[in-house]
Amino acid sequence: MFLSERLEMGETQFQNIAVAAAVLNQTALDLDGNTHRIISAIENARDQGFQIVCLPELCLTGYGCEDQFLSSGFCDDALQAVSRIAAATDSMVTCVGLPLRYQSQPFNVCALIADGRILGFVAKQHLAREGLHYEPRWFRPWQIGHVVTIKVDGKEVPLGDLVFELDGIRLGFEICEDAWVENRPAGRLARRGVDLILNPSASHFAFGKNRVRQQLIIDATQEYGLSYVYANLLGNEAGRAIYDGDAYLAKDGRILKSGPRFSYRDWFLTGDVLSFSGSESLRAPDMVTGMDDVDRGLVRSDFTWKETPLEVVREATETSISGELDWENSKYIKEEEFSRSVSLGLFDYVRKSRSRGVVVSLSGGADSAAVVCLSRLMLEFAQAELRDSGLSEKLDYLDFPESFFKSEDSDSIDPLADFLILTAYQATTNSSEVTRAAAKEVAQGCGTHHVELDIENLVNRYTTLISNAIGRELSWETDDITLQNIQARTRSPSIWMFANIRNALLLSTSNRSEAAVGYATMDGDTSGGLAPVAGIDKAFLMNWLGWLETTGPQGMGSRPFLNGVNRQLPTAELRPMERNQTDEDDLMPYTVLDFIERAAVRDKKMPREIVELLALDNPTIDRVQIVSWIRRFFQLWCRNQWKRERYAPSFHLDDESLDPKTWCRFPILSGGFVSELNSLQ
Repeated sequence: MFLSERLEMGETQFQNIAVAAAVLNQTALDLDGNTHRIISAIENARDQGFQIVCLPELCLTGYGCEDQFLSSGFCDDALQAVSRIAAATDSMVTCVGLPLRYQSQPFNVCALIADGRILGFVAKQHLAREGLHYEPRWFRPWQIGHVVTIKVDGKEVPLGDLVFELDGIRLGFEICEDAWVENRPAGRLARRGVDLILNPSASHFAFGKNRVRQQLIIDATQEYGLSYVYANLLGNEAGRAIYDGDAYLAKDGRILKSGPRFSYRDWFLTGDVLSFSGSESLRAPDMVTGMDDVDRGLVRSDFTWKETPLEVVREATETSISGELDWENSKYIKEEEFSRSVSLGLFDYVRKSRSRGVVVSLSGGADSAAVVCLSRLMLEFAQAELRDSGLSEKLDYLDFPESFFKSEDSDSIDPLADFLILTAYQATTNSSEVTRAAAKEVAQGCGTHHVELDIENLVNRYTTLISNAIGRELSWETDDITLQNIQARTRSPSIWMFANIRNALLLSTSNRSEAAVGYATMDGDTSGGLAPVAGIDKAFLMNWLGWLETTGPQGMGSRPFLNGVNRQLPTAELRPMERNQTDEDDLMPYTVLDFIERAAVRDKKMPREIVELLALDNPTIDRVQIVSWIRRFFQLWCRNQWKRERYAPSFHLDDESLDPKTWCRFPILSGGFVSELNSLQ
């Protein structure tokens, strides 16, 4: 007997349904691979006794397909793939996110599939259009309450603002951004008698953002008395955005289960048993009456919930990782999130680009040391979760020596690090033994394949060549920037050669603070295919290295070998040693630089406003000095937009990103706040 029939007979019985959120590490435009991972997750969920599985937003195509979403042929291919997935949903209910065209217009939708049948497509109502997100460029928002029908495989299928009733239990959707707006669908869904909201999401990682997601979920369950399942994408899907794989099940104002973030698996299930009385479906009338079920947005199905033995489900849920891991409650949560997010983003970038490892020009300073440590951490995190067999499977395009993976119990990844990470210290006469020793200690500590090159002769040949061409000798008094830059640029060809020889990914080492003021040599230290730390400020990076030296990520340990890096003052080492060059002498204290950058770029404050803010924050600093720093920042900021346009892709980590392609737009040519800066006092 259906649950709805039992309710009509006056019975108050509860239905226990095993529900799971499935996070997926997908790749943009990889329909075959994405479909395979979706089906694998569904089949594993069935084996564990789950009947409802929520998959992430646009998980079929990938969220980051950009203008390919405008291709009607691509959308057609995605729709055909849904039919293949539907065939794998025997006795289960699941949702699959994809782009769908209706009347030549593209929409971001989720297909609800039950027992092999596509019951309908729910279209996203609120499109993300800030920061990283450009959804209005590719999709149209769906009108609230609007329902139409389309043909799929010759059958009429509803599309629009739908609610589904399956054996007395009603399901509704909030698709990612839908839950973040003021007038979110949850309230309307509750009035339509929905018992369970599914939230398929593609919500990019940012520091602390998962806490905001949790609160949105808690608010919905508390205010409207319904259950909630949230499933986010996982990993580096398309190059810049990192997804943390957040997964939640919630009810009655509390999170029942949460999944592990930053997993290295292809997919992961987080599940629990949710109890439904079915009476929730009868607590309020539908929004529209006097129309048939499809027209008013209610889709009924004859799907019947199975009586899954609770002990089977309990066993399945107990063997999966659930609840917050210890590191989530660390007082160093930002350091933990940085370590895990960038390491996962880098790992996915390497394997999805099929690079044969990474190459880094290791100067012995903070930035390059951080990049090398993150390269090592990506292997440690991956090996800790996947073990040797899983790690070798993830990197199956590489020809590893058999000795690398002799035992499942092997904990050392030094041979793998030596195979995949090459570091090079490239010295000139201005390089010190301090940085040489620090670079060597980092390389040994991270187990990289390390080489040392002396490029002084090459630098001299360049300077002599140009001196002869212009008829005078270049000098530090007249040609300071030229002589600094030629050293950095001379390092570029050799490090690119190593990358080419190894068919590896060259990692740039510039950070966000340098990008803000152009304190980097184009085609020198900016050389690379990916800039892993360009999304983070120098002050945090230095603090992170200190934390990594003494503490480190939970379960991974500290890195004492960073002492040689951390005890130095940051310096480019491009001027003669007797000039005692430091970054902060060239610019300003990094904490001040970051304060000004945050106020100017994130908060959009004018120079005159920042003078007052900085003076208030630093009452002991002379106002003349403050004005001088602010003038210098804005002059360099406006002058160097062209550099930021040419930086290698970086990872998005917070709302202070300077990436001009995804976050912070600024003109290449501008008046540079000249009148404003001249008037500062």
